[in-house]
Amino acid sequence: MKKALFFILIIAGWEAVSRTGIWADYLFPSPFSVLATLFNGFKDGTFTIAIIASLKRIFKGYLLSLAVGVPMGLLIGRVKFFSETVGSLILGLQTLPSICWLPLSILWFGLNEKAIIFIVVIGAIFSISLSTEAGVRNISPLYLRAAQTMGARGWRIYLEVIIPGALPSIITGMKLAWSFAWRSLMAGELLSSGVGLGQVLMVGRDLADMKQVVAVMLIIAILGLTIDRLIFRLLEGQVQQKWGLARL
Repeated sequence: MKKALFFILIIAGWEAVSRTGIWADYLFPSPFSVLATLFNGFKDGTFTIAIIASLKRIFKGYLLSLAVGVPMGLLIGRVKFFSETVGSLILGLQTLPSICWLPLSILWFGLNEKAIIFIVVIGAIFSISLSTEAGVRNISPLYLRAAQTMGARGWRIYLEVIIPGALPSIITGMKLAWSFAWRSLMAGELLSSGVGLGQVLMVGRDLADMKQVVAVMLIIAILGLTIDRLIFRLLEGQVQQKWGLARL
């Protein structure tokens, strides 16, 4: 109830500001005009096609970043050599905005699907690696010694102690990486010629159609909230329940 009231107040305030006439409608559209744009966009298939294309790209890039980033973070957190070399490199590269990689991506892969997926991977992989490393480093040495005392060696320590202990940090890194992946995807699609939400956003910008721009922004926000509730919150709830941290 509180959440619904909060969003109703936001929409009401948005409508009130749009009615003041401080900005023209094409610069600050009303919520109803944005809603009409959303309806027309889904009716003619523009938004549907763009959403499917963008989701395919982001899931490919995101899964690749998980497949590489989590093992990399485990190695950096446990092996001193990797910590002093690869860990320092990742820490430095993390500060670079993903759009900085776009010229290199275009030169390496061309202005195509691979270039966009590469940008998504670069945007997400570092936060996953650093969060996994932090989770590994925060595991109590007592747990590791207890596991070794009970005969756990090699991969069993990773599967039975390190990964479960670092899981909260890994999930946090996954959530951060998801948001970074979206930003990277939009940066890549804004300069591409293929279909996608970024391309629809660029068309709205070029036509000075703020209704379309705001509509795409709302779609991205709703998709992000949906994935968070369906995947990340479910994972967090299971981890909290396992560790006895679930709220009553």
